[in-house]
Amino acid sequence: MKIAAIGEAMIELSMRGDTADVRVAGDTLNTAIYLKRTAPTLQVDYITRVGEDAFSDRIVDAIEAEDIGTHAIERDATRTPGLYAITTDAAGERSFAYWRDASAARMVFATPSGPDFSVLESYDVVYTSAITLAILPASTRAALIRWLQAFRQTGGQVAFDSNYRPRLWGDADAARAAISAMWALSDIALPSIDDEMDLTGESAQAVAARFVAQARTGALKRGPDGPLCLETGTTSVYPPAEKVVDTTAAGDSFNGAYLGALLMGAPQDQALRAGHALASEVIGHRGAILPR
Repeated sequence: MKIAAIGEAMIELSMRGDTADVRVAGDTLNTAIYLKRTAPTLQVDYITRVGEDAFSDRIVDAIEAEDIGTHAIERDATRTPGLYAITTDAAGERSFAYWRDASAARMVFATPSGPDFSVLESYDVVYTSAITLAILPASTRAALIRWLQAFRQTGGQVAFDSNYRPRLWGDADAARAAISAMWALSDIALPSIDDEMDLTGESAQAVAARFVAQARTGALKRGPDGPLCLETGTTSVYPPAEKVVDTTAAGDSFNGAYLGALLMGAPQDQALRAGHALASEVIGHRGAILPR
């Protein structure tokens, strides 16, 4: 099985007072890394665009070090990667500062004749998020959604995480339209309760009811309450995290372990527990990616 994860790989500065740990991360990249670690026999490739500078080389090297395919990563001599800094409070809650307006990933799939998604044709599963949708030009975003609709008709599967970040969109109506279209075509849905409440204004109960009514494969992530199975509308008792240091990549790591287990044939309850267990471990460490 071949999985393509589409998104933006960034330089991450994890702040420690006046110093910073420099790493490589990004929401769909984090998921791809944890998916590959969970299911090492699956082929996982990352689809993005980077520059031709030293930080871009660092990004590609970091992805390759995780045994994730980089052959489809595009290079752009006119742009550089995005960068973000994380600071955390005493409870482990994050705040971010971003520098990504000139990110090369914003132009992934771009060609002089329009967006070209042919690189995705050989994959069995395509995974992406609303962060990826938000950074793309509106025309590319719409074209990607249309392409994914056709991809499903030929037997491909789509996995999607809303990861709603209002400041990336600017226009909440555009965000709601794009994310709603992606839920309609997703075979594996990975929404987060807080994101959906922020996006739609619904209560937690209404969000859960909406997704359960669709009866599709996936999980509604609910933080310390643990995931809700979207196929059955049921949940279980999940052990709390032993400690919370940094909640960065909590949802991304859940997605990776859940998808890895599911795509290797695990039943829903095992996949859900795998996702929760990994997320609980990740938030006990600084930064998005656990040391190997």
